[in-house]
Amino acid sequence: MAEVKLENVSKVYDAKVTAVRDVSTTIKDQEFVVLVGPSGCGKSTVLRMIAGLEEISNGTISIDGRVVNDVAPKDRDIAMVFQNYALYPHMTVYDNLAFGLKLRKYSKPEIDQRVREAAKILGIDSYLDRKPKALSGGQRQRVALGRAIVRQPKVFLFDEPLSNLDANLRVQMRTEISRLHHRLKTTMIYVTHDQIEAMSMGDRIVVMRDGVVQQVDAPLAIYHKPANKFVAGFIGSPTMNFLQGTLHRNGATAFRQDGTDLSLPIPESLVQRLGSRAEGPITLGIRPEHIYLRPPSGVTTAVPFRTLVEVVEPVGNEIFIYFSTGTTSHHVARVATDRTPEVGKPCDLLIDLAKVHLFDAKTENAL
Repeated sequence: MAEVKLENVSKVYDAKVTAVRDVSTTIKDQEFVVLVGPSGCGKSTVLRMIAGLEEISNGTISIDGRVVNDVAPKDRDIAMVFQNYALYPHMTVYDNLAFGLKLRKYSKPEIDQRVREAAKILGIDSYLDRKPKALSGGQRQRVALGRAIVRQPKVFLFDEPLSNLDANLRVQMRTEISRLHHRLKTTMIYVTHDQIEAMSMGDRIVVMRDGVVQQVDAPLAIYHKPANKFVAGFIGSPTMNFLQGTLHRNGATAFRQDGTDLSLPIPESLVQRLGSRAEGPITLGIRPEHIYLRPPSGVTTAVPFRTLVEVVEPVGNEIFIYFSTGTTSHHVARVATDRTPEVGKPCDLLIDLAKVHLFDAKTENAL
């Protein structure tokens, strides 16, 4: 078993700056968990505390049932892959892969077996005699992965390993790391600020903000049922649209946007969740793909509203329409390419009431 358990883990630096606050979560054996959030949210600090590269201010970290707060990094049975490849430029790929095993006094036959197995898994077995300068960025990243694989650790830690690669290589390496996880069946913890990486790779996602865990769940569960406005806006591309307004309960329950005459009836499923909540300020969220030029076949819950088209972005198989409502701009709809509205002209769009999210205007928690 290689379960990683964090209990009330915090990190406070000398200047009384709290980088991580009271994080508690469990990464199950053989699970792929992604820590995601904006820069400075504390995700890399959490990873470095698991690795032993940062001292814990409070709480406990356990790996495979053993508390490792005071255990040296080399004795935690983990392997870490960093954003920079950290390869030895004067060594061949073979020697880079073998270096850590040589330090641990493994026999030459075992070192050779592990190095060649890892190289074959990653498709770099034909590059073993090359030095890093003769490799592409993707090949260097594979060598960095291979150096972790040869260790055969209980836990793999990845600290934004794809940030230095171009877009196409990132997609390719994303797939390779996911395939590697299924093949090795090892616990993996992956840090990224890229929510696309998080959604496509993780069994579960830990969303962080300002050192605090906001939500832990499966990718699609977080996408469809975000815990708060921050999570709703961070997960998803383009980001969720937010309309500020007021909840009205005089007769039918409705949302009315501030500064406009836009009024939307609240679906019965959401009315039940609101319970006895009084009238007052509220935020409505709707994802771009749930705003239509024409409602999809079978959708009967879409209602029209008039808007002003500001920008139209064709991106191939779909179009992004940026629009304004009242004094609020920078909203976006994600629609099919069968019709393109004119920039600067009014346009009738439809919002799918069955897909709206409601958030408390003060706490920003989902309702």
